[in-house]
Amino acid sequence: MSSDPWGRVDETGTVYVRTADGEKVVGSWQAGSPDEALAYFERKYEGLVVEIGLLEKRVRTTDLSSKDAMAAIDHLREQVDGHHAVGDLDALRARLDKLVELVDKRREERKAQRARQSEEARQAKEALVVEAEELAQSDQWRAAGERLRALVDTWKGLPRLDRKSDDELWHRFSHARSAFSKRRKQHFAQLDAQREDARRVKEQLVAEAEALSGSTDWGPTAARYRDLMAQWKAAGRAQREHEEELWNRFRSAQDVFFAARSSVFAERDAEQAENLKLKEELAGEAEKLLPITDLKAARAAFRAINERWEAIGHVPRDARPKVEGRMHTVERAIQEAEEAEWRRTNPEARARAEGLTGQLQAAVDKLKGQIEQARAQGNTAKAEKLERELEGRQALLDQALKGLQEFGG
Repeated sequence: MSSDPWGRVDETGTVYVRTADGEKVVGSWQAGSPDEALAYFERKYEGLVVEIGLLEKRVRTTDLSSKDAMAAIDHLREQVDGHHAVGDLDALRARLDKLVELVDKRREERKAQRARQSEEARQAKEALVVEAEELAQSDQWRAAGERLRALVDTWKGLPRLDRKSDDELWHRFSHARSAFSKRRKQHFAQLDAQREDARRVKEQLVAEAEALSGSTDWGPTAARYRDLMAQWKAAGRAQREHEEELWNRFRSAQDVFFAARSSVFAERDAEQAENLKLKEELAGEAEKLLPITDLKAARAAFRAINERWEAIGHVPRDARPKVEGRMHTVERAIQEAEEAEWRRTNPEARARAEGLTGQLQAAVDKLKGQIEQARAQGNTAKAEKLERELEGRQALLDQALKGLQEFGG
């Protein structure tokens, strides 16, 4: 008989292994010595040790599923429980029990991780839905459309949720995209209709602009072109393929008209510049009549100058006030001389002037007497008030005396 700390072989060749529950039969060995039998079953034990060690490493360091790990553990446990090896089988059972605990722990961790990932995916998909529903109301068609396409790609990259939750969120997400697409389609359909209306309006404007291009009614036609331009801007844009062609025709018609007008205006400006030169010479000739010494001769000379003035055409608008102002100055001087002559030779006006002068002189004399009396009485305030009144009456009297002198008095 042969034995070691974990097993023995009896005289019949039966091999036993020692466990906490007592000896267990491992098997029968008839092919060689008892030591060879123990060595054989000890090698089987070492094989179990290696397999359990490898499984422990896989569980700890790889993504081995709990199902596969438990299947491997059960397979090894069957071999250990079958007592087909000689060694510390109780230690192997303990390692397998701990390995079961580790697998259970990893299963719970993965379950919690999947729950976290699912919750994160749910929150992410809800955020995508909320953003999609906001974008569904946007009028930024290009930017919103591109963003919605990006959201779809993001959605595809997220894990699926439970069917009910995933279907509900996808329904909202899809509905938001459809609502946006419908609004965008309606917008561009309306825009196409507006552009077609703009094309018809602009074709009419172009037709009128081309009809006016040969007009020589410069002022009204230029004003009408301004009206047409305002209508053009108000009409909006036509389709791209029509807009440029219509605008080129419209602009060309304007260019024809305004080029012709510019040519005519250039000739007119040259003529008006020559007219200005002639009128400046006449204004200088009229100014030589000042001061008026012989009213009759001055009136006749100015009339002759003015007839020549009227025969000359227009001058540049910005120069007109100055040159006409010079003529008006001479004309006013003649008119003032005529008024002075009329006053001097008008008996009724002279009488009125003399009467007014006498009244004012009497008023001045009376005020002077009142002032002297107030001073004598020591009434300074009254005297000062009367003096202020005297100043006004004296000024009127001086003006009246000056007017009376014009009558030769």
